[in-house]
Amino acid sequence: MVDLFTVLADPSRRRILDTLRGGDGLIVKELTAALDLSQPNVSKHLRVLREAGLVTETVERQRRRYRLRPDALRELDAWLAPYRRFWVQRLDDLADHLDSSTPPEGT
Repeated sequence: MVDLFTVLADPSRRRILDTLRGGDGLIVKELTAALDLSQPNVSKHLRVLREAGLVTETVERQRRRYRLRPDALRELDAWLAPYRRFWVQRLDDLADHLDSSTPPEGT
């Protein structure tokens, strides 16, 4: 099984996912142009993303179109949820503290 965190640790793979967020899907040539990466490099990263279930591949004649599978990111979202709640509470506490602080003189 492919570790999602290891897959997403690579900045080029994250850039590919960001580029695919548009929804209609892109072919490798379009991705290489958008990301300024070589075709072999993009293909290598797409293979890893496909094996991790983060993208789908559709064959259209002699091209392959890649699309983001956002539902595959649920595992990551579930893992991040408690940390998100932690930071929301901390930021709320900071806002409360700042609201209760005495403003500096002369303002």
